Amino acid sequence: MKIQNYNKKPLSEYLIEENEIYNGVQKRFMFDNCQGASVIKHDGSYGSEEGLWELAVTDGAGDLDYSTEITSDVLPRLTWNEVYATLRRIQSL
Repeated sequence: MKIQNYNKKPLSEYLIEENEIYNGVQKRFMFDNCQGASVIKHDGSYGSEEGLWELAVTDGAGDLDYSTEITSDVLPRLTWNEVYATLRRIQSL
C-alpha cells in the first residue's frame, strides 16, 4: 500500500498531550488536517498484556471519529511500527 506524500516532520511535533492513565500511557496526536489519534497502552486496553498499543482516530475536537477510511472502530494490538504507519495514514487524510 502506498501512502500519499505528507509532511515528514517528526511525529513528536504533532504530539499534543501525553498522560499517565490506568497504570499506562495515553498519547494524543493532532495533524494539520484536523484529524488525530488517541494511542493508549494501559490496564484494560486491547493488547496491553502483550506490550501492544490501541489506536483510535479522532476529529478536530479530539472526539473519536469512526467515519474515516482508517477504521470504523479502534485498532487493537498494534506494534509501535504499526501505530507509526497508521498515524502517517491519518495525517494524509
